Amino acid sequence: MRKTIAFLTIAGLAAATPALAQRDPAYAAARAAGQVGEQPDGYLGIVGAPSDALRRMVADINLQRKSAYAESAKDGSTVEQFAFVSGCNLIAKTAPGEKYRTPGGEWKTRTAAPPERDPRCL
Repeated sequence: MRKTIAFLTIAGLAAATPALAQRDPAYAAARAAGQVGEQPDGYLGIVGAPSDALRRMVADINLQRKSAYAESAKDGSTVEQFAFVSGCNLIAKTAPGEKYRTPGGEWKTRTAAPPERDPRCL
């Protein structure tokens, strides 16, 4: 139980690390335009047909996220577990108007209501 609580605490902190790398104005513009959104697997996804520049930016952000997840997962969880918990947290933190992917794979735009998340999310 203690290990699970520590894992979930670290997962919440890890979400801050990738966020620092995402202060790029191009990322903010893509997010505001609904071109990218958060996914249940903890990675950023592309909504619709991307440009090469958007594809490169998302790939770079996802590499940074994976690196942060791998670093944090050294404490006894897998990268996939850590990424999933981070995905739960990142989707929960989306603001109205931002895109996110539902557990069923559908892209939705966040409203004032809570986002649709995987039932395993705490």
